[in-house]
Amino acid sequence: MAMHELESHYKKLNGDILIEIKLSNVMQLFNSLDPSPFREKDLDDSAEAYIVDTVREFPLKTPLRLVVYLPSDELTKAQTRALDQAVHHYFRYRAEVAQRQLRQTLKQGRVSLLIGLSFLFFCVTVGEVVAALGDGTFHHIVEEGLLISGWVAMWRPIQIFLYDWWPIVKTRAIYEKLTSVAIEARDVSTI
Repeated sequence: MAMHELESHYKKLNGDILIEIKLSNVMQLFNSLDPSPFREKDLDDSAEAYIVDTVREFPLKTPLRLVVYLPSDELTKAQTRALDQAVHHYFRYRAEVAQRQLRQTLKQGRVSLLIGLSFLFFCVTVGEVVAALGDGTFHHIVEEGLLISGWVAMWRPIQIFLYDWWPIVKTRAIYEKLTSVAIEARDVSTI
């Protein structure tokens, strides 16, 4: 889908794409099972998924604004005034979790690479010993089997360093963008 077609699905205000959420009260945005104080609450899973998926649809440089529509009596509550702090705090936490996940993935990649290279070296060395012991079909099968096994052991580090790390970086970048996204609470009657 072209960018202009995608943007046509969303309202714009002063160049910002609007991520709009309609709620009957501000607490619907947050996980009801989280006992944390308001500014430290986790977002509801569905709300988080909707916000993140919408951000994911656009290039990271696209200016966005989160607009939460509430009944007028909800707009006067202190929680609504602290909404931006709570949402920014949550996505800051999620960015930190993604950063830790990236570090863990890369550490796992380094350990896997060390194990894989060691096993590959072992297999090649044993394969050469087997080849030196004889020139028959059996020796050739064992030598090739060891070589294949050694390269299969390299599968995981190759997967980590070629594929596994960059989706985490992308997700972290989305969370970091959401730590400073403009947030507004508006009266539901303005829709």
